[in-house]
Amino acid sequence: MISNYRDLVQASRGQAEGQRFLFVFCRAELPDEASAEEKAAFERGEGGALTPVICVDKSPDEAPDFSALVEESRATGQAWDVVFVAAMSGRGGMEPSTDEAQQPLTMMVESIRLGHVSNYLPLNTRGDAVALQ
Repeated sequence: MISNYRDLVQASRGQAEGQRFLFVFCRAELPDEASAEEKAAFERGEGGALTPVICVDKSPDEAPDFSALVEESRATGQAWDVVFVAAMSGRGGMEPSTDEAQQPLTMMVESIRLGHVSNYLPLNTRGDAVALQ
């Protein structure tokens, strides 16, 4: 069971093939046409829409701890609330390259924009897994 980023990195190191992580950082936003109830829920930290603001791919060795990843993301100037993570497996003993990750990363961003997030691990700003409703 993966409950945080550290667990994810450890699990990736146990895989037969090299891994590459795909990250999509999202900001929670309230749609313009939100009702008063939706606005109140949003103020309590509930609801809203998740909008992708940053995406990147990294090997587990390039991002061994979550705090470094957070610092790198903050350097972009983009605020975020949740990061979705997916892992790609390599082939023939080689981890996937950044070039190989581009199409899956683009598809992941589009999937998140459409609200299809069940295939990804959502993490909060501390690197802990969160349940989205």
